[in-house]
Amino acid sequence: MCGIVGYVGSLPVKDILINGLKRLEYRGYDSAGVAMWQPEGLEVVHRVGKVANLEEACADKGAGSTCGIAHTRWATHGRPSEANAHPHVSCDGRIAVVHNGIIENYAELREELLARGHAFRSDTDTEVVAHLVEEYYEGDLLRAVRAATRRLVGAYGLVVTCADEAQTLVVARKDSPIVMGVNDDGCYVASDMVALAKDISDIVVLEDYQLAKLTPAGMVFCGVDGEAIEPEVIHVERDLEEAEKGGYPDFMMKEIYEQPRVIRETLDGRMVNGALSIEELDLSVEELSFIDRVYIIACGTSYHAGLIAKNLIEGWARIPTEVEVASEFRYRNPIITPSTLVVAVSQSGETADTKAAISDARVRGAKVFAITNVVDSSIARESDGVIYTKAKKEISVASTKSFTGQVVSLTLLAMLLGQSKGRLSSSQIRLMFRELADTAGQVEEILSDTSVIERAALACKDATSAFYIGRGISSAICYEGALKLKEISYLHAEAYAAGEMKHGPIALIHEGFPVVTVATKSPVYEKTLSNLQESKTRGALIVAVATEGDEKIKEYADYVLYVPKVRNEFSPITVSVVLQLFARYIAVARGCNVDQPRNLAKSVTVE
Repeated sequence: MCGIVGYVGSLPVKDILINGLKRLEYRGYDSAGVAMWQPEGLEVVHRVGKVANLEEACADKGAGSTCGIAHTRWATHGRPSEANAHPHVSCDGRIAVVHNGIIENYAELREELLARGHAFRSDTDTEVVAHLVEEYYEGDLLRAVRAATRRLVGAYGLVVTCADEAQTLVVARKDSPIVMGVNDDGCYVASDMVALAKDISDIVVLEDYQLAKLTPAGMVFCGVDGEAIEPEVIHVERDLEEAEKGGYPDFMMKEIYEQPRVIRETLDGRMVNGALSIEELDLSVEELSFIDRVYIIACGTSYHAGLIAKNLIEGWARIPTEVEVASEFRYRNPIITPSTLVVAVSQSGETADTKAAISDARVRGAKVFAITNVVDSSIARESDGVIYTKAKKEISVASTKSFTGQVVSLTLLAMLLGQSKGRLSSSQIRLMFRELADTAGQVEEILSDTSVIERAALACKDATSAFYIGRGISSAICYEGALKLKEISYLHAEAYAAGEMKHGPIALIHEGFPVVTVATKSPVYEKTLSNLQESKTRGALIVAVATEGDEKIKEYADYVLYVPKVRNEFSPITVSVVLQLFARYIAVARGCNVDQPRNLAKSVTVE
């Protein structure tokens, strides 16, 4: 994995491939490569590092070529190197493959192919696909790819080209996203719609076990057994400005400032005639009232949104709620019945572990809801209902606006469950909805002056470790704050419920050790101050996020980052914005690339 681009048509392919890869850079990668069809054979170029390195290496390549494939790789099998970069080629160099996913039986296939005389050049799982296609190739690339995919175990999004079949690409998919589109100049394929030509808004999302053959004449589709398929064509609205920084220094800052819009658009149309409306969940109030257990399954930042939602669902609906790391959920035999609701949270809608978990939950009879940012993503299609977060395209690897959209969407779901259980009245729902909508303006207020946040960040930039502490719902947002700091600044950070500090972590505190506390006004405010004092007396540098007007907190904190007064249950929305900015300012001060942190990919589409 991580990014795929392919084109066949009438235009010079090199610029299309390179520009497509540039639009996929946000996903994270460590090497890149292209394969361009030429009459004398495939022209293959690999480079470690940025796409700019590949572009420079291709300066005198690809003359006249109008067909090719390209890839940015995020290392799984084999370290980052030119030998391990995609595209991978067959023994004779006549077949080239780009691949997202993991071939789980690659070792077995590799041994078989070595025994048949194939020579391998890389350490990757992907290379077996090139040799396997070569083994089956008898003049029909589509047939050979079909035969090869029947041998593969695992996940794959594949695009294959062959020197012996001019102007032809073959595409296959299982559990790894592939989208395609056509315009007047040819056919495009990519792992993400952002890499398609700007004028393409009607796309085909390839389904599992489907293949496609792309030529200048168009696209034809079939199943793994060769049966013809008529694909569904989906019309999507594409905001091309989403891929531009718009005057901001980086995408992360731009996306932080887009959060008021995300809140407003996610809430738009959700209150109809004084009643909460989430029609796309497709369950009646009566059906919702029978739910007696909720699982929220997610990974990374989405998991932290789930921790916040657990507090809300249990508080408002009194339904036992568990938040599960998706990669572990299906391996521990969870208790699921037809009255269980499973909520899958995924920014991309393609997270492999989350997809696998909801498939398992559905088999067990649970109702599955999805909360995602991507319309018609795999998780959205496989769920009984979906709430879209309206964050639009998120380019920075570190999630900001998508996280806020998830928290707002989960808050709506918690309110709906509280209503269906008869624990929240209509008047309560209307009041809470107005207060939730007010958070958009409160975030704008925070963003209007970030100078104190920047000063606090600069005071912490040379630290080697930090703690984030809070109580109640504030402890949940601390986990997200610590993750943001780790992933973009490479400064180690851990989050704890504040009461746990005495049970081990406080041993690490020394003079100047940063402790970030979420100490907004809540029923546990005084308890939080007590825990804060324990760190302060041991020399910690205290950065406190507090409610406007709180003067008492200044007795304990070196830096106070104020947020507007808000209902305690909605405080994660405003507090998270402060913690995002705090992490970004530290990362920038440390010279880090906040949009493309090392070793990270935007979407984890393999287990």
